[in-house]
Amino acid sequence: MANKKKQKNAADEEKNEQAEPLEQDASGENDEISALKAEIAELTAQKDAAIAGMQRAQADFINFKRRNASVAADSFLDGEIEVVNALLPVLDDFERMLACETTDTAYAEGAKMVYRRLTDELKRLGVTEISCDCAFDPRLHNAVMMEKAEDKESGAIVEVLRKGYMMNNRIIRHSMVKIAE
Repeated sequence: MANKKKQKNAADEEKNEQAEPLEQDASGENDEISALKAEIAELTAQKDAAIAGMQRAQADFINFKRRNASVAADSFLDGEIEVVNALLPVLDDFERMLACETTDTAYAEGAKMVYRRLTDELKRLGVTEISCDCAFDPRLHNAVMMEKAEDKESGAIVEVLRKGYMMNNRIIRHSMVKIAE
């Protein structure tokens, strides 16, 4: 019986010795699993940061394109306005010329045709004359003179000295007017 106890104790010790490496292997596997989970979490964070960075870059690019399109459109409109501004004195000269009387009807008809063509092209570009049939508006009119006018209210436009024009709802030249005192 003592012999059987010794054999049983020897078998138990052998099992314990085999169990210790298993426990060590299990704790080593737990450490390895923990390390892999930490690495996965780190890689996921890096992936999320990279995706967020790419989304920001894409949004910045879209905003850049939109801003450049707006700047290009504004620059184009500014160029058109500059050209129209250069043509307005020519239009004024045509109006003064047509106001003069001439005996040469062919010359007068030719001048009217050129004037009509110029005004049609300006209208096609979106140029409109600023109305002076209303009360004085400092946003539209530039008052350069005041005159006593008994038939007009104070501040009413008495005479248009130079026509004003708008292009696409932007004032390109204010009307120069004389107003009643």
